Amino acid sequence: MPASEHGWAWLDGATGTPADATAGAADLGLARAFARCFGSADGDRAIRHLRAVTTERVLGAGASDALLRHTEGQRQLVAYIAALVARGRSAE
Repeated sequence: MPASEHGWAWLDGATGTPADATAGAADLGLARAFARCFGSADGDRAIRHLRAVTTERVLGAGASDALLRHTEGQRQLVAYIAALVARGRSAE
């Protein structure tokens, strides 16, 4: 199956940014579902925790290539979730 049938077509793009993902691959219904899921105080706490352990995490100079790639993948996923939440909130 092509990547586009899995909802990951944005990975094939030149930029692969979360904004591209929400603009093309994710439908509005999915974005609204993410906004509802992360719309409560608990959801906000969860997304703040995800950001703290990914986006705000600093790796030392001795970090391996594998760790850098793994961490960047985690950061990308959290950014994708945050973009879906933002799009879902703006659509309501």
